[in-house]
Amino acid sequence: MKIRRHNAIREVVANSPVTNQDELRRKLRRRGIAVTQATLSRDIHELHIYKGPAGYSLPNGNGNGAIAAAAEKDDDTPPSVQEVIDSFGLRALQAMNQVIIRTVMGGAQPVAASLDYEEWPEVAGTLAGDDTVLVICKDARRAAGVEARLRIMLES
Repeated sequence: MKIRRHNAIREVVANSPVTNQDELRRKLRRRGIAVTQATLSRDIHELHIYKGPAGYSLPNGNGNGAIAAAAEKDDDTPPSVQEVIDSFGLRALQAMNQVIIRTVMGGAQPVAASLDYEEWPEVAGTLAGDDTVLVICKDARRAAGVEARLRIMLES
């Protein structure tokens, strides 16, 4: 079922504009695939699908919302944290061993996915909403380092 669902997601994103998860969920339902928001979020992460200003796109640049940097790449490597922060990031704030990243609406998923993909050693994990990413670090010192690194990216 998962393979069928992933193939359907790839096909929908590649062939029609999809601007949010609810729209993608409805398009999948029309194809006979019922999926929860949590499962859809995991699928989007696993497929390295990114949301740009015009909607979702596949990592190879196919789809309505292709991030320009990803579309220019010859390989299937997703955009770097720097590229995604440049596109979606607004600010970062440390809270104990955590860092909160505020993004534009719909930007949290790509930011969290890029952090997860790059596997920063000081990051234990991420949680993403619509415009907020919670980055959980191993301790407060590492969180301060992550915040400093992100602030440099946000200011460049």
